[in-house]
Amino acid sequence: MVKTARTTLILLALAVPALPSRAALPPGVDDAAIEAAALASFPEYLELLALPNDSIRPADVQKNAAWLEAAFSRRGFTTRLLENKGRPLVFAEYGKARPPEKTVLFYIHFDAQPVVPSQWAQKDPWLPVVKRRGADGKWVEVDRAELMKPGFDRELRVFARSSSDDKGPIAMFLAVFDLLRAKKIDPSFHVKVLLDSEEEIGSPGIASAVTSNAALLSADAVVLLDGPVHASGRPTVSFGNRGVVAVTLTVYGPRAPLHSGHFGNWVPNPALRLARLLSTMKDEDGRVTVPGYYERTNLTEADRKVLAEVPDDEAALKARTGIAQPEKVGGTYQESLQYPSLNVRGLASASVGDKAANVLPKDAVAELDLRTTVESDPAFLLDLLRKHVEAQGWHLVDKDPTDEERARWPKLARFEAHLPEEAARQPFESRVGRWASSAIGGAWPAAPLVRIRMMGGTLPTHAIVGPLKAPFVQVPVVNADNNQHAYDENLRMGNYLSGMRTMAALLTSPYKD
Repeated sequence: MVKTARTTLILLALAVPALPSRAALPPGVDDAAIEAAALASFPEYLELLALPNDSIRPADVQKNAAWLEAAFSRRGFTTRLLENKGRPLVFAEYGKARPPEKTVLFYIHFDAQPVVPSQWAQKDPWLPVVKRRGADGKWVEVDRAELMKPGFDRELRVFARSSSDDKGPIAMFLAVFDLLRAKKIDPSFHVKVLLDSEEEIGSPGIASAVTSNAALLSADAVVLLDGPVHASGRPTVSFGNRGVVAVTLTVYGPRAPLHSGHFGNWVPNPALRLARLLSTMKDEDGRVTVPGYYERTNLTEADRKVLAEVPDDEAALKARTGIAQPEKVGGTYQESLQYPSLNVRGLASASVGDKAANVLPKDAVAELDLRTTVESDPAFLLDLLRKHVEAQGWHLVDKDPTDEERARWPKLARFEAHLPEEAARQPFESRVGRWASSAIGGAWPAAPLVRIRMMGGTLPTHAIVGPLKAPFVQVPVVNADNNQHAYDENLRMGNYLSGMRTMAALLTSPYKD
């Protein structure tokens, strides 16, 4: 079950059950068959990556939606576009439901984060390139033909925006359907697919689209194909995700920039004032100091046992991220992700570098993101943060201040919240959780399954499962070091194969009561 702002159901796990028995892949769906299907799919995967898919560009979204409609139609799916203010979602359905056969809805998104081409170590982030790591540890571009050979190097990677997040899983899903059709194997349940066009900007239209098309999208379970597998590379199932809400905090100074020599020491500097305000929000150990911020987070012994079972190598995590010491919000990496967070994702005031001028800036802006939890929702955290800012002596306005406000209030700031997304969580012992664990565990008999209580990132889970009143599970498949949302995003091709195996296991394992 899941708790959201719209729907509240039972969500607490009373105990951590043993893993269910493991199902096996059907005959003919073996390593050789998976590799052959992957090789056949690579040209299509590279073609899809070459379509720019920036969320904020409706023309990009529409071209990708048309491509996906055609690709799913070629595999025997019935498709349609769901209207969404110029950024349509794509719906695909395989055959017709045959009661009492169950229906599983798969969610994948096809939009992407924006790019800064100059940051990428390739000519164009939208033109995929194949690379391998050299002896010096640096990535070296190789001919695409290296990827098209039987027995290709599993450590090869495809670099491009969306290579892993989330077009890689789309390509894997299509390749698995090609494999199953070639082997004359039908999915073990009725399959529906929802492809999201704006996940990277918070999926603002998906709640409305799902509610308006609830009958079309109705399902017994939802599987979200997004995110990276555990850093160990072991197959992974996640049972929830944090939510998020963005805050723009603007601190006002003079009406216009002023000469720092003529006015320094007399006109307060908004950049320094903003820095002081931000410093009141977290302590030296990284814990949020806003009163009450963590008060609703209470991990039980059962929760801590679940978290302790995740095989994190924290020394490796520190080495990978390049830090000497982590923050001390939780006792471990997994524990830290169970708490709400407060992050400064951007700062701006005047100019830097060769554009810097000797001025007192007129304002300073901080962009924050608050990761929420099921217990600590956006409304709760926003109220706490707003009250904290006011307690520091700031008068908050909802638009640029008037002359009267400037004359009256020595400390003026604007507090704006954007696009809140709710968190969601599913009990381990739920039917969908046991089904996914059994199916994926059976596909990887030698690799113990990693079960994640709640991933740190955000998916529009609540907006989908709330209106549909369906249980869910999240199945990540791409490599943990994929650089998603940053430059040089990539997909390890060994993960392409393992992701196909995982999806084949799900599609061929009956979903039962």
